[in-house]
Amino acid sequence: MHPALKWLSRRPLRLLHAAGGWLGWLPYLLSPSYRSRLRQNTATAGLDARQRRAAVAEAGRMVLELPRLWLRPPEQPVEDPLQWDNAELVSELLAQGRGLMLLTPHVGSFEMAAQAYAQRFGAQKPMTAMYRPARQPWLRELEEQARARPGLLTAPANLAGVRLLIRALRRGETLGMLPDQVPPEGQGVWAPFFGRPAYTMTLVSRLLQQTDAAVCLIWVQRQPRGGGYVVRLRPLPTPLPPRPQSPTPAQEEAWLLASATVLNQAMEWVIRQLPTQYLWGYHRYKQPRQGTAA
Repeated sequence: MHPALKWLSRRPLRLLHAAGGWLGWLPYLLSPSYRSRLRQNTATAGLDARQRRAAVAEAGRMVLELPRLWLRPPEQPVEDPLQWDNAELVSELLAQGRGLMLLTPHVGSFEMAAQAYAQRFGAQKPMTAMYRPARQPWLRELEEQARARPGLLTAPANLAGVRLLIRALRRGETLGMLPDQVPPEGQGVWAPFFGRPAYTMTLVSRLLQQTDAAVCLIWVQRQPRGGGYVVRLRPLPTPLPPRPQSPTPAQEEAWLLASATVLNQAMEWVIRQLPTQYLWGYHRYKQPRQGTAA
């Protein structure tokens, strides 16, 4: 483990967020491609200059809070204070026993969402979170160790991982997904996201259709000046459309596009609740990489 990461993991949250606010400006000033993408994405979503500057700083805070979150001892609480807004929604959905899918975009402290759920609800129903392993071996090992917590399991973003997700939902457990993550080619459709075509995963719709699981939105809001976090939960603003019975290929394609459009609208709704804490530098509109359809 890199000594610097260990050192950062022991620093007060207030200090990390203060330093992170400055750190966020380094890639913005040094990388023309990152700066151009962030400016274009924020302009597409209608953010003004003040909100764009705040988003640059929040991206740095997200980076510096990760060592503290990933390297904390398993018995140590996620964060104090950690507040919950509408936690009874999860309790009600879990009581139905048909599996639950929690959806969040790359907003706020999205890495904390799974650990916060595991801390409060993991003993009742564990969560399986899908992730794409990092390319660097040391970072991949760190991610795997950090995300393996009591009540929290992981599944790689491949066919074997999809099978794990289906089994978990059929056992009545919970999944965590980032629907604004660009999937490999063949695993998505082009659907509007803030008015621009974005390659959007179809996995969420297919899992819900195969398992009849419940679904709701979750996001973790970073409080100012190191004041902790608030976990917020809401139902989908618009339910995903049902799949036609025995659809033709054209009907299947239309259903997937309609579902992806509703899903993107839900992600937009969450982001608009917290626009300065979305990762606007994320390459959301890129071409998908080559991959095997799951």
